[in-house]
Amino acid sequence: MGVTRLNHAVLFVRDLEASVAFYRDMLQFAPIEDLAGLTGAAFLRAPGSSNDHDLGLFEVGSAAGASGAGRSTVGLYHLAWEVDTLDEMARIAGSLESAGALTGASDHGTTKALYARDPDGLEFEVSWLVPADRIDEEVLAARRSIRPLDLDLERARFGGSTPGGVGVSHLATSS
Repeated sequence: MGVTRLNHAVLFVRDLEASVAFYRDMLQFAPIEDLAGLTGAAFLRAPGSSNDHDLGLFEVGSAAGASGAGRSTVGLYHLAWEVDTLDEMARIAGSLESAGALTGASDHGTTKALYARDPDGLEFEVSWLVPADRIDEEVLAARRSIRPLDLDLERARFGGSTPGGVGVSHLATSS
């Protein structure tokens, strides 16, 4: 049997408290209380997740240099976290923008995406996937280019409270 999904990610961070606060306040990740108190580490769970934890944070201290991944070294580019609705994406976009963490927003056709950086400059994505039954020729054609995301337009088109197609973007290429 092959891999079925990402269970969790682990990040090295300079300031554990600042990183926990960021992921809690921006993405509503909740610290796992029965794992609290481990020196220099925190474990957080995404809202609605059934995982033991979705994010592990390990403090390496303020003297740690910035990640050179993609600029001067190989390494992970970003993680993508899915949201259920475009309304939730809009709420997160506002929070990230207010915090000065939002770095971009793209329309990939079947996926609508926000890009942001955490307190250590590590990039992540927040995405909403078009439900399989809403993938039409226009959505498929949009996969051939990356366009700026007009979140208000997408909310009007698909409905702000429409549940996203969790993990179904591959269906668009199988037909």
